[in-house]
Formats: sequence, C-alpha cells, structure tokens
Amino acid sequence: MPEATGPGIAGLRAEENFSDKVPGAGCPGTLEFMPIYLDNSATSFPKPSQVTEAVEKTLRLNAANPGRGGHQLSLQAGRLVMECREAVARFFGARDATRIAFTANATEAINLGLFGLLQPGDRVVTTSMEHNAVVRPLRALSDRGVVVVRVPADGLGVVDPAAVKQACTAGTRLLVMNHCSNVTGTLQAIEDLGPWCRSRGIIFMVDAAQSAGIFPIHVEQMAIDLLAVPGHKSLLGPTGTGFLYVRPGLDLRPLLYGGTGNFSQSSTQPEEMPERLESGTLNTIGLAGLKAGIEFLEAVGLEQVRSHERELLGRLIEGLSGLAGVTLYGPLGTARHGGALSFNVKSLDPSLLGFRLDREYGICCRVGLHCAPEAHSTIGTFPGGTVRLSPGHFNTVDDIDRTLQAIREIIATEK
Repeated sequence: MPEATGPGIAGLRAEENFSDKVPGAGCPGTLEFMPIYLDNSATSFPKPSQVTEAVEKTLRLNAANPGRGGHQLSLQAGRLVMECREAVARFFGARDATRIAFTANATEAINLGLFGLLQPGDRVVTTSMEHNAVVRPLRALSDRGVVVVRVPADGLGVVDPAAVKQACTAGTRLLVMNHCSNVTGTLQAIEDLGPWCRSRGIIFMVDAAQSAGIFPIHVEQMAIDLLAVPGHKSLLGPTGTGFLYVRPGLDLRPLLYGGTGNFSQSSTQPEEMPERLESGTLNTIGLAGLKAGIEFLEAVGLEQVRSHERELLGRLIEGLSGLAGVTLYGPLGTARHGGALSFNVKSLDPSLLGFRLDREYGICCRVGLHCAPEAHSTIGTFPGGTVRLSPGHFNTVDDIDRTLQAIREIIATEK
C-alpha cells in the first residue's frame, strides 16, 4: 500500500486508544476498540485524510453558495464545483464536463435518468440482478404504461449478454443494468453491450454504484449514454454526493424545477446542461470531498486499488470455502468479481451471524436482502438473505484473517 493511503483503520487501531471514540465505550457489553469495517459496499470507510481535510477546509473557509452571487466567496465556491465536475469528467472519460449533473447519490441519479427519459409506451430491458434503486422506479413507471422486460441471471448472478441482446427486440428504448452486483459482486459485460446498443439506437444506462472507483469506466469507449454513480462508495467521497453523466445530444426532463443561479429572468427551466438538471443549492462541501477522493484514486492508481481489493477478496473466498457448512454466492474467482461477497452458514440465521460478528468481534458487515430482493431471488436466498462482507481500500490482510477466525469460532459454538 502506498504512503498516500495513510494508516487506515488498522493503523488507527494500533496507534490509538479508542475508549473515548467508540460510542458507548466503557459501558458493559460494548467494545473498546475500533471495529473492523467490512461494509464498503454500503459506503466506504474510512475516507482518505485528503477528503476529510477538503471537507473541513471548505466548511471552515468557504461554504458560500456557488453560482448565486458575484462576490468573491460565491465565485470561489463556483470554481470548486467546476473543478469537481472536471475531475469527474476526466476520471470517467467524458469530454464535456457540463454533461455531469451532480446529485445527492446514485439513487437520485438513476431516478433522474429513468423519469427524465421514459414515457408511457416505451420499452425497457433490465435484469434480475438490479438494486431497488432501479427496480422501484421501473415499477412506478410500469404503472404509468412503460413496458419493462427483465432478463434473468444465472445462479452466480451472471447475465448472459446474448440473452440481453435477444430481449432487446425492435422498439426497445432503453437497456438499464448494473455494472457490478451489490449482492454477489458479479461484474457484467457492459463493455460488450454498450457498443451493441449504440449500433442499434438503444439508449444504454449503467448503474455503477458498486464498480466506480474499483474498475475502469470510460463512458465514450464503452458507449454509455447514462451513467449513475455515488460519490460516497469507492470514489471515497462523502455521503450526499453523486452524479449522472448524460451523453451529449441526449435530453432529459428535469426531476426538479427551481433556481439554478442563472437564467433567473425566465419562468421555465434552462435548456443548458448542467443547470437543466441541477435545481437548488449544490452540496459544495461534499463536492470538495468528492474531488479530493477522485484525486486520491488518480494518485494511487486504479490498478493498484483493484489489486489490493482483489487480494483481500481472494483471501476471503479461499478462507470461507474451506469452512464446513458455508455456502458462497456469486463467482468464486476474482477476475470478474467486485467488492461484495455474500455467504451463508448452514442452520445459522444470517442476521444472528452478523449480530455476533458485530457485538462479539467488532466486525461490521451487512445482512439481509441488501435492497435487492430480486437479486436474492435469482441466487436462491430470498427471503432470508445473506451475510455480505465487502472489503475496501483501507482494509488489511489482518482484517480478513481476524474475520475468518471469528466466523470459525462462531460456527464452532453453534454446533
């Protein structure tokens, strides 16, 4: 790991006494050490020191409203927002930074794309591995007359590109799918489907909530028309940040209408991007952190980020595969497997296992359906769900080994 990454959680555990930092520490039944955080698929933690410093500096020195005045602090805030927009465009291969519309998260970005594009009678193809951020808007749109077709994945969560192409019959307006599953970590072949859709005039929308910041994504090379990304996951930015990339020439109806800081003389929403899709005051403080997170990843390099997380994931897969009664879900290799790893232990409720990992060993993970019931139905784990472990950039091999040992001990006590 490069020096730029800082000590991470493991370093903090080794160097500091957290008895005054962990909520409830010192009380009976509570931990007095920093937990092992393996819930990076929900949000990354910790953040690079550069992100924390950027947020603190902006909040302390310039939390003015960008684009809402001609005074120096408003202009400085506007420049910061534009620099973040340019950093996002650079990182994802977009030539025009104005095609980046900032949102509060990937869910808002997905809603902005779906409701901004689709109309009654439109035909949409999606998959059985989607998060509720896609499933629920499509359900609402289907109630309004949008035709939704789902392509089933196999038991590993893999969606066959040939089946997707077959489902995209004449008249299909949109293909929307995730790049990487938040349940199984399965990486889908968007690099194949994007150019195919482009050649047939089908709009291609990608939910990159679980892949952005881990796998390279180039919107032009992959022919992605709409890309929804959260800032707070593997881009290492703060919560409350995200964006939707909109291909040049593709116009969306706004999800929100209101003040944009310019064109104030008109009662209609601006046509120009990004103002058309950005009503209301932007999260300047959060965007300062997002910019710092992207710059951190650029300095470290995505290849190194992926290599480290792949090492941790491989160690988890190998360790869990050797435990009696454990069932792993999703691909068992690491080549096309993102950060999320789901598993269950025979005769042990996943909620109980997650509870014991947290309370007895200080290991933070996610249990249940992970806001993706259709994905769980696909892999056969509905309605009980799974235990999900999702290591991140600041986890260590020691974190993984301690987690595996904790699971061994819990299994032994449940026999």
